[in-house]
Amino acid sequence: MTGARGQACPDSLRVLIVDDEPLMRLSLQNFLDASDGIDVVETCAGPEACATVAAHRPDVVLLDIEMQELDGMTVLRQIASVTHSPKIIVLTKSRKEEDVSLALFIGATGYLLKDTAPEQLVHDIRSLTAGRRPLASPVAAAVINGYLARCRTNEAAAMVGTLSPRERYALSLLGSGLTNMQIARRMGVAPSTAKDHVSALLAKLGNLNRVQAAVIADRAGITAWSPDRDVLQAAGPVRTQRPVPAPTAKLAYA
Repeated sequence: MTGARGQACPDSLRVLIVDDEPLMRLSLQNFLDASDGIDVVETCAGPEACATVAAHRPDVVLLDIEMQELDGMTVLRQIASVTHSPKIIVLTKSRKEEDVSLALFIGATGYLLKDTAPEQLVHDIRSLTAGRRPLASPVAAAVINGYLARCRTNEAAAMVGTLSPRERYALSLLGSGLTNMQIARRMGVAPSTAKDHVSALLAKLGNLNRVQAAVIADRAGITAWSPDRDVLQAAGPVRTQRPVPAPTAKLAYA
């Protein structure tokens, strides 16, 4: 490690810093250049990122995705699409699960926060050589929670997919919090029949209780039924009658 750009040891990780704040770029450069095994080859803002990658061929890019001049996700896409692209670690303030998921999907190798301890940042950069994908702890939790939520949603949709249209309608009413009496009125059946429908539905879903079934309906997105749709579905097709013509008045002639 030399700490001077252009004079790195052969085994040093060549790092490019992409951030729209000059002070942040300088602070990161000074700290990383003083760390063993890391050499900052250049720093730049978003618009110059691709050209700088082509000119310096870094091993690692530290990239902020919240930049003013050019959207960081756009820069990430551009760098990730380059042949033999470097490993990209997002270093940002955003903890949003959607930002994390999108960045990793586009091609980021890791996702760290700007409040990461300096020593931890160095460790995470070095861990890339072992094939690791560094994620800040709060970010990792967001990714896992988001993944589990999508799994639960997909599972609920799959369960609803096994139901008949009539059963899905009953589940949607149950998911909206209706009682058996209200469900009976909506479906146009006797209360005892509605109770039997609900019992059979709960058994088909795996012997769930009403609350669990309501959660399944909500996750599958089938609780938003309009009153008009309810009435039409319960009553069946509407038959129109041809209007009866009014009787023709007889004219009196003198």
